Amino acid sequence: MPILPTPRDPRLVTVRRGGTLTDEHHHLLMVWSVLCAERVLPLFEAVAPDDPRPREALEVARAWVRGEVPMKVAHRTAFVANAAAKGAPDPAKFAALSAGQAVAVAHVAAHDLGAAAYAIRAAVAAAPVDQAEHVRLAERDWQRDQLPAEVRDLVLDDQRLRSPICWNTFDD
Repeated sequence: MPILPTPRDPRLVTVRRGGTLTDEHHHLLMVWSVLCAERVLPLFEAVAPDDPRPREALEVARAWVRGEVPMKVAHRTAFVANAAAKGAPDPAKFAALSAGQAVAVAHVAAHDLGAAAYAIRAAVAAAPVDQAEHVRLAERDWQRDQLPAEVRDLVLDDQRLRSPICWNTFDD
């Protein structure tokens, strides 16, 4: 299922690519995405403690924010983190995919919701069935509490618009 809308929202396209997203806000979206992915990373590491790919992806994401890694390296790293998900049980799989989406924010800012949605899916998949909805809402609300003020309205609006293509993870 695609998590990127067609056409792309110009608010999530950088100024240099014809959109309205500033570099500062792009970096804030990356930082938030990393927080979302990092929160569920233990679900992956519990299953694959010797596989560093998702954690390394989050380190590359942070390095990109600091200007130490070019976008192309971050973009390639997303595929590496996503590959770690293959064959893993759902909580671990979704956690690895969250890390892959987070580092992909360097290439396409709209991957921020992918990181958040997969993190929610990871948390829900790890929860007892009778607590799934409570866990979804708690994880969504935790994520929202982490949003930097400068991008909060943008992300909340994007969640409202894209929740249907993000497995309805952001619904109220």
